[in-house]
Amino acid sequence: MKQFSTKNILSTFAFVAILFFSVSIEAQLNTPRGSQKATVKQTVGITDIYITYSRPSVKEREIWGKLVPYGMNNLGFGTAKESPWRAGANENTIIKFTSDVTFEGQPIKAGKYGLHMVVKENGDVDVILSKDYSAWGSFFYKPENDVAKVTVKSTEVPHRELLTFEFVDIQPTSTTAALIWEKKQIPFKIEVAVTDIVLADIRKKMQGQAGFNRLNWEQAANYATNNGGDLDEAMQWIDAAIAGQFFSQKTFNNQFIKSQILGKQGKMAESLKLQEEIIPQANVAQLNTIGYQFLTSGKVDKALEIFKMNVKKNPTNANVYDSLGEAYKTKGDKKNAIKNYKKSLTLNPNPALKANSIKMLKDLGVEAI
Repeated sequence: MKQFSTKNILSTFAFVAILFFSVSIEAQLNTPRGSQKATVKQTVGITDIYITYSRPSVKEREIWGKLVPYGMNNLGFGTAKESPWRAGANENTIIKFTSDVTFEGQPIKAGKYGLHMVVKENGDVDVILSKDYSAWGSFFYKPENDVAKVTVKSTEVPHRELLTFEFVDIQPTSTTAALIWEKKQIPFKIEVAVTDIVLADIRKKMQGQAGFNRLNWEQAANYATNNGGDLDEAMQWIDAAIAGQFFSQKTFNNQFIKSQILGKQGKMAESLKLQEEIIPQANVAQLNTIGYQFLTSGKVDKALEIFKMNVKKNPTNANVYDSLGEAYKTKGDKKNAIKNYKKSLTLNPNPALKANSIKMLKDLGVEAI
């Protein structure tokens, strides 16, 4: 029988211990959490906002002032002597912005941040963004890492068993996110400079492959024109689509966009002249659009001329009669306005168009038949 030395026995035990330790580290079991993890996302413009958090339940516990103590607290663990609430359970709650934003009035750079809260007995809540987003909870909170600290008012809401983050108000350039738990809602507003961000993204993309496509230049010019962009820049973009580049082509669409830019630059005569020039290229919807451009600029007779042309070209289209009726109504010709609205109703208009014709007839003192 082979004899084992003391050295061999010790080596064997050491190997088994290392192996056991390695297995225990690497073979972590995946079991459900008590507080499930969640992520919510909202897009404002082209900016994405994410909140990742864990969701504890009320479970008939007293939440505010007890489970979540008021004010800053010593949590009895970690390096922080005073800590805010981690706005959830388990790991740090994280908020992420893919572009620069304004957080309750304070400018914040794109990136990830730890989201903390200090709940106060009077209903105020300090909402804190920390650049230290990878820490566990608030146990290692350092106030010097704060990038924003704002005070908001909490409100009372119906009972919510699971802690939840929601985007409770969504506008074209802002959203309001809120933590909702038990009977308390804690909202905070996030604003985005949508036009600036979109235009910066356009400029960057147009330096690459996107810049070799005429439709992209048209889209860029149209966006800038209708969203407060630089009109001179928009004109450069639309001129690139119309002429001077190997991908350029003069179309109804890009010439119409150019006419809109001219109008917004105060060059109304040039704008309307260009619209007149492109009338022969227009389809039914485009003719209607030009007609309304003349109508809104006070050129009622010209608008009537275009709407009549559209009726002649498209005699079975309900929308063209509705538009012609509006032009006559604007001119004060009640008889012809009624005639055209009624004609529109005989041509099986869609529900929205039908409702509009009926409303206009009522405004003119006539019941639709």
